[in-house]
Amino acid sequence: MVVDKPAGWTSHDVVARVRRLASTRKVGHAGTLDPMATGVLVIGVGRATRLLTYVTGADKDYAATVRLGVATTTDDAEGEVLARADAAHLTRADLDAQVAVLTGDLLQVPSSVSAIKVDGQRAYARVRAGEDVALAARPVHVARFAVLDVRAAQDDGVAVLDVDVEVTCSSGTYIRALARDLGAALGVGGHLTALRRSRVGGFGLAQARTLDDLGTTPDDEAVPVLPMAEAARAVLPVRELSEADARALSYGQGIDPVDEPEGPVAGIGPDGNLVAVVERRGARLRPAVVFSPA
Repeated sequence: MVVDKPAGWTSHDVVARVRRLASTRKVGHAGTLDPMATGVLVIGVGRATRLLTYVTGADKDYAATVRLGVATTTDDAEGEVLARADAAHLTRADLDAQVAVLTGDLLQVPSSVSAIKVDGQRAYARVRAGEDVALAARPVHVARFAVLDVRAAQDDGVAVLDVDVEVTCSSGTYIRALARDLGAALGVGGHLTALRRSRVGGFGLAQARTLDDLGTTPDDEAVPVLPMAEAARAVLPVRELSEADARALSYGQGIDPVDEPEGPVAGIGPDGNLVAVVERRGARLRPAVVFSPA
């Protein structure tokens, strides 16, 4: 299920709502969205939760607004202001130069108020408990960081710039941290004021349903979900299976490779259903997860 997450909801809130709608506890999500953020949140229901690990690592698209001239404790608009600085002197050339620096392979320090676990506890929980949390830099890849519009604004009497951007990035990239680092590089501070995720792998806003829309599902009907084969095709390369190969995988047996790429591959049976996710082990393709057991 692809949900268009509303602002003000946590990803866990969405999972809890879908559990009620689908009448099952077996619900999970692929990649946290901050409460402030909206957009694509991929939800697994029932057996499809076993697909989520392959969705989580997919690249993502975002549309965001960065306010240059104000730094906050959370690197977004929900935090307390740490400092304000006049940003009126910044030129488009200044902005483009630093955006270019923040494109490509980066070592990014995640925002301290994040869902990353530190000694078994979420970083944001430690920060809210008054602890100082310093997270290690992690490798990420920003494939596209495009400036769409720049507008002058005022923030508590200080001249700031609101910058609309689009970002395509690897899993694990924090757009809040990009806003923070852009502002720091320009010497004025920065934070995120709006964030919308428009794509996760092959899942986009065109497929997304609002919670209000999903909530209109009649009680005597199952909540609508994507077929698992369609979901697998959105994030994995596909091996079209023969009857014999589908049968072997359904028994947990290996099959001969053809020309599959490295990494996980979705095995789709002749009936169009997802049989298994397979991976190359030695000279054979073997099932990592079987979805249609014999």
